[in-house]
Amino acid sequence: MHIPDGFLSTGTWVTTWLISAGGLGACIRQASRSLKDKVVPLMGVMSAFVFAAQMLNFPVAGGTSGHFLGGVLAAVLLGPCAGAIVIAVVLMVQCLIFQDGGLTALGANIFNMSFIGTIGGYLIYRLCNGVFGRRFIIASIAVASWASVILASSACSLQLVISGTSAFNVVFPAMLGVHALIGIGEAVITCLVVSFVIKVRPDLVYKSEGSHE
Repeated sequence: MHIPDGFLSTGTWVTTWLISAGGLGACIRQASRSLKDKVVPLMGVMSAFVFAAQMLNFPVAGGTSGHFLGGVLAAVLLGPCAGAIVIAVVLMVQCLIFQDGGLTALGANIFNMSFIGTIGGYLIYRLCNGVFGRRFIIASIAVASWASVILASSACSLQLVISGTSAFNVVFPAMLGVHALIGIGEAVITCLVVSFVIKVRPDLVYKSEGSHE
């Protein structure tokens, strides 16, 4: 899902760069107001964990492979704004040091995975939590994690279509078909990690009021 250079039109990558820059600025302001001091080290730990987890690929159908995104995990433990910052930092490091995703496409990759995937996935998690209740928090996380991958891959596909890189009827079935399977792995990993955290340190799960207890 990391778009390389040359795959997006100038208008698309410039627009997504501007949106991502503005969105990150808003997230940083919100996080600095609402998060307690102890969350800052947790953001560093989460960034390191997501970065390491994204380096590990697991096989999917047809000889393809996928990797963990971590957006919903970061948002559930840190909150949506801090989670978006964490994923953006991981994407920046991957781009600038490991050339995983293009520099011109970095804004689009951040938009897709930090905002559409992370914040969009968190909103789905909150919706499921509201419908099913806290007793089914792990089920809500599973749904949100899977949906976050679908949302991010859909945004990526739309950008490729807008840029004229691929046709709608080609890129959408291909991307969503593969990422529907990747989303299952995403849900399993996220649920395992959050289940462990709930057992040993339930206070680390983000509270929607904007604080950790």
